[in-house]
Amino acid sequence: MKYLSEYRDPAVALALLGRITQTATRRWVLMEVCGGQTHTIVRQGLDQLLEGAVEMIHGPGCPVCVTPLEQIDKALALAGRPDVIFTSFGDMLRVPGSECDLLQVRSRGGAVRIVYSPLDALDIAAAHPDKEVVFFAVGFETTAPANAMAVWRARQLGIRNFSVLVSHVTVPPAISAVLDAPDNRVQGFLAAGHVCTVMGWTEYEPLARRYRVPIVVTGFEPVDILEGILMAVRQLEEGRSEVENQYARAVTRSGTVPARELVARVFCLVDRAWRGLGVIPRSGLGLREEFAAFDAEVRFGLGSIRVAEPEECRAGDVLRGKIKPPACAAFGTRCTPLHPLGAPMVSSEGACAAYYNYGRYRVAAAEGVAG
Repeated sequence: MKYLSEYRDPAVALALLGRITQTATRRWVLMEVCGGQTHTIVRQGLDQLLEGAVEMIHGPGCPVCVTPLEQIDKALALAGRPDVIFTSFGDMLRVPGSECDLLQVRSRGGAVRIVYSPLDALDIAAAHPDKEVVFFAVGFETTAPANAMAVWRARQLGIRNFSVLVSHVTVPPAISAVLDAPDNRVQGFLAAGHVCTVMGWTEYEPLARRYRVPIVVTGFEPVDILEGILMAVRQLEEGRSEVENQYARAVTRSGTVPARELVARVFCLVDRAWRGLGVIPRSGLGLREEFAAFDAEVRFGLGSIRVAEPEECRAGDVLRGKIKPPACAAFGTRCTPLHPLGAPMVSSEGACAAYYNYGRYRVAAAEGVAG
C-alpha cells in the first residue's frame, strides 16, 4: 500500500540506523510525544537498536494516559446515572477509576455505549430525547475538530439533551512542562504527526527558540521515526534548534485551517490537570461560554469530585519520562493489561502496555529490574 509498505522497508530502516550511529558523536536523549510512536519504537526494538547513539524517552503523548483519575471518576459518576446514556471511544472503557471502570459500570446495567464518532453520540441523543446523552471528549488537538463539530451541530439542530465531558489537552504546554522540570534530560523532540496534521507546527517554533531544542514533526512507521531521529540528531550535532517536518506527506506548516478555525470557535484554552504532570496553565481546551449549555461538568454539577492519584501506580513518572515502565515495582505483577493499576497499562497507546505486550517485561525480570 502506498505510503505504508515503503515506510516499513527493512533495508531503508537499516540504512537510516547506520546514518544515525555514524552522525552521533555522543549519546543524545530524545523524547517522542506520541503513544503511537512509542508502540512502534518498542514493537520494532528501535530504541534497543539505537542504544549508544540515542536514548528514547517516552513522553506524555497518550491522551488516555494523561487523563487524570479525577476525570475518570466524573465519567463513572455520569455513566452510573439512570437518566444518562454515556458514550465514549472504546479505549476509555477499561481505564480504571477509583473503584471500577466504565466496562464494569456497563456490566452492572449502566447505559455505556461505544461510538466511533462524537456525531454518533449526537444521533443517539436525537433518537432518545428522554435521556441525557454524554460524550467523553478526550484527546489532543487531533480529536478536537470532530468534538467541536458535534457541539456546533447540537446547537444548530437544537438538540438539548446532548453534552460533552471535556478532557482535551494540547501538546506544546506539555513540552514546556517537561523542559521546565529541574531533572529534565530531554535534548530534542519528535512531535506527533497527526496532531500537526490539524494544527501545523507554528506553535512549536517559539518552543524551539526559547529552549534551544530541535523539534521534528514525525510520522508513525519505522522509517518515519528513524528519519525523524536522524534529523533531530543532525540538528544537535550542528548546534541548531529548529522545527523540521519529516511527515511532509501529511503535514503543512499551517495545518488544516478550517479544522483549526472550528476548534477556536467552540473551545478556548483553559488550565488542565494532567495525570503525572499536575495542572498545566492554558494546556487544555474547554467549551467557550456560549457553548456552556453543552458542558456536562456544569450541567451535572461535577466540580466537587476531587480524587488523588494512587501512590502504587507510577504512571506519572512514566508519563514524565522519569522512568521506563519496568522500573515500576508493580509492572507485570500487580499491574497487567487484565488488571491495570493505571491508564498507561491498558491504553492502546500507553507505554506500559507497549512494554508488556512486546515482551519487555520478560527482559526486565531477567535483569532484576521489574521485581
